[in-house]
Amino acid sequence: MKVLVVGNGGREHALAWKLLQSKRIEQVVCVPGNGGTASMKRCQNLSLSVDDFEGISQFAQTEGMSIIVVGPEVPLAKGITDRLQAKGFMVFGPSKAGAQIEASKAWAKALMQEAKIPTARSAVFTEVEAAKSYVKAQGVPIVVKADGLAAGKGVVVAETVEQAHKAINAMFSGQFGSAGQFVVIEEFLTGQEVSVLALTDGISIRPLLPAQDHKRIGEGDTGENTGGMGVYAPAPIVTPELMASIQTAVLEKAIATLRSRGIDYRGVLYAGLMISAQGEFKVLEFNCRFGDPETQAILPLLETPLEELILACVQQRLSEMPPIVWKQGVCATVVAASGGYPGNYEKGKALAGIDRAEASGAIVFHAGTQFNQGQLVTDGGRVLNVTGVGEDFDAALNQAYAGIQQIHFEGMYYRRDIGYRVRK
Repeated sequence: MKVLVVGNGGREHALAWKLLQSKRIEQVVCVPGNGGTASMKRCQNLSLSVDDFEGISQFAQTEGMSIIVVGPEVPLAKGITDRLQAKGFMVFGPSKAGAQIEASKAWAKALMQEAKIPTARSAVFTEVEAAKSYVKAQGVPIVVKADGLAAGKGVVVAETVEQAHKAINAMFSGQFGSAGQFVVIEEFLTGQEVSVLALTDGISIRPLLPAQDHKRIGEGDTGENTGGMGVYAPAPIVTPELMASIQTAVLEKAIATLRSRGIDYRGVLYAGLMISAQGEFKVLEFNCRFGDPETQAILPLLETPLEELILACVQQRLSEMPPIVWKQGVCATVVAASGGYPGNYEKGKALAGIDRAEASGAIVFHAGTQFNQGQLVTDGGRVLNVTGVGEDFDAALNQAYAGIQQIHFEGMYYRRDIGYRVRK
């Protein structure tokens, strides 16, 4: 089989890395890929943008690609699956209609209410003053969200009314482009956030290992939200009993409601949940794709060949598959970011020490890198995902941190407290 992976981040490097572990996979092509995917055997990059659907289609046709796996949310929200399926390709990733579950928070909230999925109380606004009045009436802390796609940065947890009003002004004034035409204001929930990624063929749905992400830039979970600074799996807070409840109360209800709306959803459904101290859960958001960096901590533990699961979803026979098999142990990932991220940062900084990190036992997934005249350089806010696998979290995190200490680029920043909740 030849597989085309759409995207250029750490998630796509991890997908390509996992696929290439199978003898059935002859080649992986990443569009556009990064420095890490360019360096793997049997893997090549194709310099097209993720929304060049015509170019991707022509290449896939000419090269006889067996299946197309879509990593990021933007091409899914723009309808890449519909376009490529219409040309006869097998695509792993929901249709444009299904991708609304991430592309519009207001749409997702309406779906949750229809499905009776537990979620935070919320309201949707199209006007500044109405949104500000609602905040005053509800009180703080409160959560303000841009409705559309904002690369993980369109959510503000406001501790004061002034902060909430500032966020409302920023969203309606176009700070997030068209993502801010609608604003969702939501009750503030306390507890621990977890990510449950599940594979679905549109009829049945199976969860992968639960993961716990660190979204804030600063140690002690302080500062601005990012796309994720580190993650570990499986998250101990999600007990088997809790996962069984999430399966029935969230995942199965969501897929059933999508089907009742005539949406054929094949790919990943990712639920971001808040777990309270009492063990109760509410859905904060849904995403329509593999999480990043959660994928980088889940796939190293997957024993079942990834392409078998992907094919079962695309061919709508997931219920016939045996249970997913996982390796013993745990996995943790630490993100090395560019100085200044999630704000302004510079690109093009030379990278050194990745080979030493890998020699120390870490797995290094490239997130924002590329080759410039033969030199590997930074090309994004999140640059590398340094990953450790071990029998417990101390072992896995020690391996990840031993690896990251071998790596250097100008302005490199990483959190030193990833996994603080699960360390002994």
